[in-house]
Amino acid sequence: MPYKKAALEPVPPYAIVHSEARVMYSRNGNREYRIFVFKPAHEAPPEGFPVIYVLDANAVFGTMAEAVRLQSRKPHGFGPAVIVGIGYPTDEPLDSTRRFYDYTKPASAKLPVRPDGSPWPETGGADAFLSFIEDELKPAIERDFPIDRNRQTLFGHSLGGLFTLDVWLNRPETFQTYVAGSPSIWWNNRYLLDAARRLAERQEDKALPAAVLMAVGGKEKPFMIQDARELFQTVEPLSGRGIRLQFMELEDEGHITILLPLINRALRFALAESGEPGGKL
Repeated sequence: MPYKKAALEPVPPYAIVHSEARVMYSRNGNREYRIFVFKPAHEAPPEGFPVIYVLDANAVFGTMAEAVRLQSRKPHGFGPAVIVGIGYPTDEPLDSTRRFYDYTKPASAKLPVRPDGSPWPETGGADAFLSFIEDELKPAIERDFPIDRNRQTLFGHSLGGLFTLDVWLNRPETFQTYVAGSPSIWWNNRYLLDAARRLAERQEDKALPAAVLMAVGGKEKPFMIQDARELFQTVEPLSGRGIRLQFMELEDEGHITILLPLINRALRFALAESGEPGGKL
């Protein structure tokens, strides 16, 4: 057998198996998105695959897709799922300008001075972004992939966590499971706390079924931790009325490092079978 030199030889770039990326424009043509999709190799069940829609996909999609690919192998973990990442046309992990617009409601309160003194990006596009997800992205995904519409999850972190909780509190029928990591509840004078109180009052007798996981890092800024605890305590009375609620404080994690451990917990929470925390309702 010919001797092969111990050298690093170039091969095609690494790609996540069973994944693809597409470009999608909002219907009015003024917003461009990079959509990442992971489809399991398994045959879809009759009702279709559960699906997880992931915000900030440039940073998060690859980790979540590989975690599902590994952990959904029998007899371990949970069943397979489709992962849909909503990202932006950039090779950077985050696009601060675009995400500020998509993940926030219009600010009625004066925004604080940013730590670096720079002006705030354009904000206030959350309603339009949710319409894009509901009216354009979801139908496109469901045309091309077998999806179980009764097992849809939304995953967001930081401003994405703010958006995720806003959708649950104001449009709870949109998804069945919500995962919000390090949510930016401080935005717009903590308006989400009022939304949480209204939901708790509105659904006191009969809550709309949902599974909601909130997580915050123990090494985050104290106000981030306190805001998350306060919001959870506000909605906690709904637990057991058709709503599964879980709050986690990952004591060794900061605002960014929380993402990796949260992904594993989010998958178990969203994809566990009936009877498990966050399983089928």
